[in-house]
Order: sequence, then structure tokens, then C-alpha cells
Amino acid sequence: MPRMKAETTTRLYAVDNLRIVLTALVVTHHVAITYGNLPLWYYVEPAKDPSGLLLDLLVMFNQAFFMGFFFLVSGYFTPGSRDRKSGGAFVRDRLLRLGVPLLVFVLLLRPLLNAAGYAEADGMSYAEYYLRSWDPGPMWFVEVLIGFVLVYAAWRSRRQPMEARVVPLRLSWVAAFVLGLAAVTFLWRIPVPTGTYVPVLGLPSPQYLPQYAAMFVLGCVAYRRGWFETLPARAGRAGLVAAGVVSVVLVPAALTTTGALSSALMALWESAFAVSMIIGLTVLFRERFGEQGPRGRFLSRHAFTVYIIHPLVLVGLGWGLRWLDAVAIVKFVIMLALALPLCWSLAYLVRSLPGAKKIL
Repeated sequence: MPRMKAETTTRLYAVDNLRIVLTALVVTHHVAITYGNLPLWYYVEPAKDPSGLLLDLLVMFNQAFFMGFFFLVSGYFTPGSRDRKSGGAFVRDRLLRLGVPLLVFVLLLRPLLNAAGYAEADGMSYAEYYLRSWDPGPMWFVEVLIGFVLVYAAWRSRRQPMEARVVPLRLSWVAAFVLGLAAVTFLWRIPVPTGTYVPVLGLPSPQYLPQYAAMFVLGCVAYRRGWFETLPARAGRAGLVAAGVVSVVLVPAALTTTGALSSALMALWESAFAVSMIIGLTVLFRERFGEQGPRGRFLSRHAFTVYIIHPLVLVGLGWGLRWLDAVAIVKFVIMLALALPLCWSLAYLVRSLPGAKKIL
């Protein structure tokens, strides 16, 4: 029994440490957008030098796997949470912990982030501008996750949960999952091509929805089948190597072709890269970062709050660094170095508010 408890603790600490890194990647992603060539953020300074292309590549590689990884981690924790609660209590808890932060962001933080946009809205009342620009920002993740959780809750209400037993993950299953995901993604992008924007819902990357849904389901299955604990150490090394190999082979091919072939190659690369990175990082953190000291616990407890409030920090820093005349990648490094500690410091203050820790 003590051994089982140690394994569970290691598992939770490793996943918590993964969530810290993924949250830092979210901040990094949006800092790169701030100074790159993709004007998809509240405050941007489009690059005027070639280093902006490096930031665009960072965004492309990051986008291919990091939000899918978030959904997988969320799916991993969902069955256990439902097992401990009745169906109604589970739904109420998820709506409280996810819905309240979503409303706080939309009603309180978004007006601050959109202030510059409203200043350019000629003759439009703020109420009209607010409704016309309705968008959950980065909280789209929470919005989509609420949908996935409600679907899971409805599924569980109609059938018994999957039996929990260890079933070693096979390479053939991994390959089939990658190919299946790539095929579905390719077909999905015919009606929902890259660059599609969904008004009101505000999804910035709806072309990745097949990956997000598949990863959430995969996380639920991985919890029941013990895949986190049973993936062999060599799978981690193989995953990271595979991520590099598929990138070297498929990315140039996708970028130098056009039409359906380019779309198919990109869908295949994203699927293979995402699965490879997720396997590689999962095993790496299980083997190397399965413990947590006081600093790690602090970062873990505040990670979700960082996700919620980081746009406020980045927009403030963007305006504060506006005077600095430097190449894009230098401003990226400076902002990121300032943003990460500021985000966690502000998150600490937010969670210190009365009642905040019950939700965040």
C-alpha cells in the first residue's frame, strides 16, 4: 500500500509540473505573437526585421501540440473527479471552477484589454462596441473544456464507467491514432480552413478542434488504462526523437507545396508532432520531474490563475516597453523575462482575495 501511495503522489506531482510548463508556454506563445507577424493579440508590434519569422515558427510549433496537451491533461483528471462525486455535484463543481473564471474574464478583464480598440471605434457607444467585439480571448480554452466536460457528464449518466485496468499502450495503437487524427483533421479543414474565426465563441484556432476533442478523450482513457504509469522510459526518448524527425521531413514538404497536398502534409505533421511531443514530455516529467518542493507547489497552485490574468500583464508590458527600439526577438526575450514572474506574482495576489481559492 505505501508503494501505491508513492506512485500516485509521483504521478500527480509530475502532471502538476507539466501544467506549470504548459502555462509558461501559453505566456511565451502570446509574447511571441505580440512581436511576430501574426496580429492576433490585444497588443501587437509587428516585426520589422527577419527575427520576427523565428517568433512565427515558435508559434507554429507550439500551436501544433500545447493546447492539445492541455486538453489531454484536463481529460486525464476528469474521470477521477466524476468518480468521487454524483453527476449533479460533478457538473456544479466544474461549472463553478470553470464558468466563474470565464465570466470574470469576459465581464471584468476584457473591457480593460479592449480599451485601445474602443478608442479607435468612431462614434460607437461602448455597449455597442462591447457586444460587437464579444470574445472570450484565451479563455476560449475554458469555454471548449466546459463543453467537453458536459458531454462527458452526459455520457457517464447513461452508462457505467470504463473498467480501470492497466493495458500497456501499443505502438500500433499510437500509429493508428496519429493517422486517424490526421485524416479527420484534413477533412475538418475543408469546411473550417486555417484562419477561420468563429464570432461570439471567439475560437482562434477552430481548425484544431479534432485534436482538442481527441486529446481530451485520450486523457480520459489514459487515466483508466494506466498509460501514464506504464509508458516505458524508452518511449520518452523515442517520442522526442520522432518529433524532430517528422518536423524535418514534413514541415518543409508542407510549406513548399500547395492545395490539398499541403493541407494533408500539415495535418499529418501536426498530429505526429503533437503525439510525439506529448509522449516524450510525459515520460520525461514522470522520470525526471516527479517531485515538488515549496517553489513547485507555489507555481502549480497559481498556474490556472496565471492562465486567466496573463493577458493583462502582457498588454501592460507591451505598452510599457513601447518606447524600446530593438529587434523583435530581443523585445520578446525582455518581455518574457518580465512577464513570467509578474504573472505568478499577480496570480498570488488574486488568489489571496477572500473566497478566491475555492474556485481558482
